[in-house]
Amino acid sequence: MEKNLKLLIATKKSIITLVALLLVLVLSIIGVSTTDAECVFLGKSPRRVPIYCVDTQEKIVALSFDATWGADKTLGILDVLKEYGASATFFAVGMWVEKYSDKLKTLSDSGIMEIGTHSNNHPDMAKLSRQDILLELETSVNIIENVTGGKVDLFRAPYGSYSDTLIETAEELGLFTIQWDVDTLDWKGLSAGDICQRVLNKVKPGSIVLMHNDGENTLSALPLMLEGLKQKGYKCVKIGDMIYRKNFTVDHTGKQIRST
Repeated sequence: MEKNLKLLIATKKSIITLVALLLVLVLSIIGVSTTDAECVFLGKSPRRVPIYCVDTQEKIVALSFDATWGADKTLGILDVLKEYGASATFFAVGMWVEKYSDKLKTLSDSGIMEIGTHSNNHPDMAKLSRQDILLELETSVNIIENVTGGKVDLFRAPYGSYSDTLIETAEELGLFTIQWDVDTLDWKGLSAGDICQRVLNKVKPGSIVLMHNDGENTLSALPLMLEGLKQKGYKCVKIGDMIYRKNFTVDHTGKQIRST
C-alpha cells in the first residue's frame, strides 16, 4: 500500500513537471519569454519592462540624448536638429540642470526638443528603495520644471538599469520609463561614420535611438545620421509624440503596442 502511494505521488509530480514544461514551451512559441512563461505558471506577475520601441507602420524614429556631465556640444546639437527640421528628446540629470540651466532653457524654448528626467544624481536606481527612487525622481522633475516651465512625463533610468519597483514608482508619478532599441555607443568614442552606420543599420519604424550630448563624435555624426534617415524616408520626432499614452501594452521585448 505504502509503495503504491509513493508511486502515485511520484507519478503526479512527473505529470505536473511535464505540464509546466509544455506550458513554458507553448508560451515561448507565441512570444512570451521563458522567464515570463515560468511566472505565468507559478502565478506570479512577469517582470515589468520599459518602453524600448513603439509598434508602428509609420516611418518615424525618436532620437534621444542623455545629459549627465558636459555641455559643450549641447547647443550645437540643437542647431543641427533645426537645420534638418528634426525633433528629439533630451534626458537631463537634475545636477546637470542646476549647472547648465541656461542651456536647458534654450533647448526647451526651441520647441523641437522635449525634456525628460534622467534622475537627480545618476545612481543605479534598480538598487534603490522606493523612498529613494521617489526622492530622485521628484527632485529632478521639480528642478527641470522650474527651469523650463513645462511638464515632465518621460524618464530614462541611469545605465538603463531598472526594476519593477522603479517602473511602478515612475508610473505613480505620471512618468513613462523609456529605454532604447538602437544604441549608438557614442560614449565609447566611435567615429562619426561608425555611429551613423550603427543607426542606419539597426533603425526601424518606431525605434528609439540612444545618444549622449557630450559624446566625443556625437555632434559630427548627427548630420550624417539625419541625412541618412531622411534618404530612408524617416522623420525624427519626439518620444512623447511617438509613444501611446493610453490603451497599450508593452511586450517582453519592450515594444509598446496599441491595444485593440
